[in-house]
Amino acid sequence: MIIFDNHMHLRRDGRFIEAVKEFKKEGGSHLNFCPYTDFKEVIKNESYMKSYEEGIKMAEEATKKTGVKIFLTLGPYPIDYLRMKDVVGRKKSMELMKKGMDEAYKLCIEKKAIAIGEIGRPHFKVDEQSWNDSIEIMKYGMMLARDADVPVILHMEAANENNMKELAKMAIETGLKKDKVIKHYSPPLITIEENFGIFPSVIAKKENVEEAFRKGTRFMLETDYLDDIKRAGAVLSLKTVPKRIKNLLAEEKINEKDAYIVNKENPEKIYGVSLNE
Repeated sequence: MIIFDNHMHLRRDGRFIEAVKEFKKEGGSHLNFCPYTDFKEVIKNESYMKSYEEGIKMAEEATKKTGVKIFLTLGPYPIDYLRMKDVVGRKKSMELMKKGMDEAYKLCIEKKAIAIGEIGRPHFKVDEQSWNDSIEIMKYGMMLARDADVPVILHMEAANENNMKELAKMAIETGLKKDKVIKHYSPPLITIEENFGIFPSVIAKKENVEEAFRKGTRFMLETDYLDDIKRAGAVLSLKTVPKRIKNLLAEEKINEKDAYIVNKENPEKIYGVSLNE
């Protein structure tokens, strides 16, 4: 059985391999890993490649040691712009963010990553200039994703119908297919009427998963696992998605076809990859 966690993080100083082993033990088979970035390192090297290359190595190592297939999503974390701006100024910070997008694009073309992300804008209130700059950077990433024919995974404020509509408009403006725009950490806004064609990656809290399946199957599930020893199990444990799927099947709240669509058909269609047992 294919069970796919669409968005998670790993750290060498976290549980790393042990966390992936737990995912597999619960029945998980595939992960989409978004490596952390280090803005100080980016400033020093004027590049995101060191972070990306480390993420690629970690994915290869974890796959080799666990048998779990790990895909990569690469991109400059949106808050890096604010952090770097305080050190090198606005113009240089924007240049570095866009260069990070260019580098992620190249790795997508080389099939070392399946999406550009998590990119986006701050999830908290910032000044108008920073907000507008972040949107410019995000749109730049969306245009690169269009050219590479890969999705973007977006980090931003909490999803609602208004900003889903805004994202759909951005997709049209940049020429990126709406279903190639994935809203990370989404509530169960899974109908087209609610999300305007944006593809939701639903955070796998019990009530979210149940509501999403009641509405249909046009979504993926994620834990946004942080692998932070100081915040054990945050945001959700890597065991969560397999446990939710198995429990819902056991309770007959979903059937095998429902699970197949969300965990295999949707990722294969959105990312253009093959998920095999």
